[in-house]
Amino acid sequence: MRWGWRRGRGKVLAVAMAAVVVGGVAPVWGAGGAVAATRDVGVDSRDGRVVPGVEREVRFTVDGVTAYGTVRVPAHRVGRRIAAALLIPGSGPTDRNGDQPPGFTPHTLALVAEGLGADGVMSLRFDKYGTGRTGMGGRHTAPDMAAYTRQAVAAYEVLRAQPEADPRAMLVVGHSEGGLQALLVDRAVAVKPAGLALLAPQGMRLLDMIAFQVADGLDRAVRAGQISREEGEVNKRGVARAIAAFRGGREVDTAGLLPSVAALLEGMFGPVNGDFVRSDDAIDPAVVARGVAPRTRTLVTCGTADANVPCRTVPGLMAGLAAARTTGPGLRVLPGVDHLLHQAGTPVNDRVLASGVRRVLHEFVRPWRSGVR
Repeated sequence: MRWGWRRGRGKVLAVAMAAVVVGGVAPVWGAGGAVAATRDVGVDSRDGRVVPGVEREVRFTVDGVTAYGTVRVPAHRVGRRIAAALLIPGSGPTDRNGDQPPGFTPHTLALVAEGLGADGVMSLRFDKYGTGRTGMGGRHTAPDMAAYTRQAVAAYEVLRAQPEADPRAMLVVGHSEGGLQALLVDRAVAVKPAGLALLAPQGMRLLDMIAFQVADGLDRAVRAGQISREEGEVNKRGVARAIAAFRGGREVDTAGLLPSVAALLEGMFGPVNGDFVRSDDAIDPAVVARGVAPRTRTLVTCGTADANVPCRTVPGLMAGLAAARTTGPGLRVLPGVDHLLHQAGTPVNDRVLASGVRRVLHEFVRPWRSGVR
């Protein structure tokens, strides 16, 4: 049962979003801990004052469960403290690699870590509950958002304590649901991050987002001639009623809905995922964003080919960040980029970031870029 709740939840969200929401990174660590030097930054090998890049495994315990992660340190000059980014993946059974093996291996956050390393920024990515090497601590249901936040906060503190990390240049980078989690980490930690990068983030309450996504999918099915306009409207109203019932603590009735829509709702609101869904839906990302410290450097991306988190779902989040008086780059609209940060049409498991994503990450870390050229 270790994978039961997570895989079920991943399938549920896939139905609504037409793609699995992920984030993560590639494991290059070995049994001995540190691995061969990376080449994140140009290094003059004749300079004895340069520390070569490495990756090493770390572990930390939260609520009695040991979590495992990888710290990636780019090449840097001896004695220099460098910016450090915590990477938080999206929803679903996503390991530190951003993968749901064996069939789903885009390495989304692995590529983000690589890009950050090229700019001299170290990073930590970790296996969430029930993924990779991290267990479930005896749970048979999904942890709630508070549990995930405690785990991410602990990872942030582990990263801040690394000998190479500059505690004045802590960053949090979150993808999809991880974008909301990045805001929650910012709210929870005593030493606030200097920057937040929210990549295709969840910018609305969870069930509002699900209703939006299902309605969009039904409209596409109507246009494709797969269902009638009347069927589409009946199912939209049914989803709205089910969400209202769940939020009100009443029994959810899925009678009369399309089988795929009914399965989505029953999976989300059932005993395995219900507590998590309720805890996530209770959080309005726009409200949390208003609590970010003034002058925190922020990046928010949306891709025009993203069917999961379209650009029209982020205005509330952006208004919250504006009210907090955060600084730029701010919102960056990425033409033709999908939810996996690929250029539209890229095979799911191709391990590549769209050039626009690489460019805006480079822009985001400009104040903290370091090199040893």
